[in-house]
Amino acid sequence: MKALVNGALILEDGVYKDKVLLFDDKIREIIDISSLDTNMVTEIIDVQGNYISPGFIDLHIHGSGGFDTMDGSLEALKAISNTILKHGTTSFLPTTMTMKLETIYKALDTVREALAIKELQGARILGAHLEGPFISKSYKGAQQENYILKPEFDYIKDYLDIIKIITLAPEVEGAKEFIRKTKENSKTILSIGHTSASYEEAIGAIEEGISHCTHLFNAMTPLHHRNPGVVAAVFNSNITCELIADNLHVHPELYKLLIKIKGEDNLVLVTDAIRASCMKSGCYDLGGQEVCVKARKAQLANGSLAGSVLTLNKAVKNFIEVTSAPMHQVIKLVTLNPARVIGDDAKKGSLGLGKDADIVVFDDNIDVKKAFIEGNCLIGG
Repeated sequence: MKALVNGALILEDGVYKDKVLLFDDKIREIIDISSLDTNMVTEIIDVQGNYISPGFIDLHIHGSGGFDTMDGSLEALKAISNTILKHGTTSFLPTTMTMKLETIYKALDTVREALAIKELQGARILGAHLEGPFISKSYKGAQQENYILKPEFDYIKDYLDIIKIITLAPEVEGAKEFIRKTKENSKTILSIGHTSASYEEAIGAIEEGISHCTHLFNAMTPLHHRNPGVVAAVFNSNITCELIADNLHVHPELYKLLIKIKGEDNLVLVTDAIRASCMKSGCYDLGGQEVCVKARKAQLANGSLAGSVLTLNKAVKNFIEVTSAPMHQVIKLVTLNPARVIGDDAKKGSLGLGKDADIVVFDDNIDVKKAFIEGNCLIGG
């Protein structure tokens, strides 16, 4: 076994010092430093006072490092995987865009191939997030309107083994039947997003099986005191929701409101990152459209925000700086909560005994110093 020593261990209920984390490919034990027997370990790793955290999980990421899920290649997924690991993300859902069905299927086939061969040397793929094409034309955001489709179960039935989340607009024609069939035939999470739904339509969809919300506040009917919309439906229900905490998509002061209303168990930080993430400012492709990045803001020619260049460690830093929430609570928003959303919390999301040894070590600035996946040190070794 390996031992991480001299760190601040982030557990579900707090941050602990003078503890030792013992692991191989799984988390094996947490003991007091005074109980460490050097004969019981093969390697002692001094993290020099830095934080020891579960690996981050990104449920909504299109790309990074110059590559995109919709490239439909193993090269792209490998590049994304390697890039985001440097920023603490040890698991992720490659996320599709509203494009031709053939292009979407190619991307999903590549995700399936990557899962089968387990060839990635960076962050692990847990499945796919299908964002569109079953969305509202009125709230399409950076998605291409000419490829939007009415939801039909037959479109996705052959990919339910890998699709973990489907974002859809529940008010469009065919959505109710789509929700019913998907819930009956899979464990895929249905998420409300890119939607013009009224408050009543959104609540009805939640009652029918929607259990998650894609990038809350963005690409949906807003909160208004006479027309409460999707945002109020999310507030008035116990569904989980995503937040892009880049201080651009949502005013930072709303982070405080959101954590008060939804609580620390129902909020997930995501990046919605595009291929421009971790790259220089300039113009890039997103779903067949040109996106230009300047001053950390990614926009279409019409000024619409088009994903982000955010990394999850930066999202954590932003959230802490704005809310002053305790470290262990904020880390939960990128670890245990996303794992629970997709039903992977038995293996991922915390430093619980027997879970995969996906571990990140970072400093007070949330800059990653080391990253382990299933016990193997892939960053900072």
